[in-house]
Amino acid sequence: MLFRPSSVLATFEKFLGGMRMLYIVSYDISLTKRRNRIAKALENYGRRVQYSVFECELDEKRFRKLYSEMMKETDGMEDGSVRFYPICESCAKKAQIIGFETPSKRREISPVIVV
Repeated sequence: MLFRPSSVLATFEKFLGGMRMLYIVSYDISLTKRRNRIAKALENYGRRVQYSVFECELDEKRFRKLYSEMMKETDGMEDGSVRFYPICESCAKKAQIIGFETPSKRREISPVIVV
């Protein structure tokens, strides 16, 4: 049974307002076809930072659209998950990276409030 809280969007709406927020979106999907569709969709919203992890800076409208797409892609899924973690601007600035990051993967924090 999938855990799909009906209050997720309502909870995030409280924080969004019209501001853009940073989300870490991760997925663990066993079926290759579904996993590829989810990864392809996420590429339209953010940048891949790990194999199954994306950083997405989204306003409310884009978050709702992404969330809706992920709900459709995971409909009927019997295992696996897609997770959304909102990250506040202060926490994003404190992120630590061990290893190397190519210049194309570096992300500048925008001057708007990011959560």
